[in-house]
Amino acid sequence: MSKKLKVRVTDLEEQLKRAVADYHNLESRVEKEIGNFKRSSLLSLVDKLLGVLDDLQRAENNLKDRGLTMAVNQFQEVLASEGIEEIKTDGVNFDPQAMDCVEMGKGKKNIIVKTLLKGYTLNGQVVRPAKVRVGQGGEK
Repeated sequence: MSKKLKVRVTDLEEQLKRAVADYHNLESRVEKEIGNFKRSSLLSLVDKLLGVLDDLQRAENNLKDRGLTMAVNQFQEVLASEGIEEIKTDGVNFDPQAMDCVEMGKGKKNIIVKTLLKGYTLNGQVVRPAKVRVGQGGEK
């Protein structure tokens, strides 16, 4: 094989290696973007469903209807089966990672006095932080 031909073959091999590497990088980037899109879409859907759950729970509290209570419980069970869990807030320390303090009030310092809007996680990640009233101290 002539020297020119060897150089040309070497160049083509290098181009092929770069093209294959570029393809693998593109494939990885597309997979990551698809995963981000799916995650974003799921979080958006969960947020909308939580709004519906809030409305159902308010109706349940006001109507005291057994059928509505059963439907709300079933809805909560379905959400739980998909990894959606309520953030526990009753009497616990304020956690800024999972809660938004929207009010300060009488009560033990940095302890949740009242939950104003329930918060939820999806597989351990906060989907919607709980909106809470936090004690400012001075009262036991």
